[in-house]
Amino acid sequence: MRKTRAKKRPLLPDPKFNDILVTRFVNNLMYQGKKGKAYDIFYDAMEIVQKRTEQDGLETWKKALSNVTPNVEVRSRRVGGATFQIPQEIRAERKTALGIKWLISYARSRNEKSMAAKLAGEIMAAAKEEGAAFKKKEDTHRMAEANKAYSHFRL
Repeated sequence: MRKTRAKKRPLLPDPKFNDILVTRFVNNLMYQGKKGKAYDIFYDAMEIVQKRTEQDGLETWKKALSNVTPNVEVRSRRVGGATFQIPQEIRAERKTALGIKWLISYARSRNEKSMAAKLAGEIMAAAKEEGAAFKKKEDTHRMAEANKAYSHFRL
């Protein structure tokens, strides 16, 4: 274990929307260091969302991200030989990280032609509180609710 915690590196805001959250999203979307390609995919997805919904693409994306961001999760803990799923609040940094990861992973598993179309489809679904990423959040919350009886085992 480290003596001190690693310092958080500052992220530069993206060139088009001047938003740090977009940079975080693109960094998660990126494969093999191809950041330019990841930005192209994200910006194309924003254009598709804007065309289909006739609303600001970035605002729709932010709404979608807040809709798939979980508040609680379950963590496994061994107590007296048995393993319990204990519900715990999630810190803000991890909340957004989980929301971003779920949005991207479920976008990748969609059945559209390009990654931009897949991402746009998942963003629009999440903004309307439907889609696989939103279902994942609901399942996580449901599991935490079901295991509320074990919350006294929390550290």
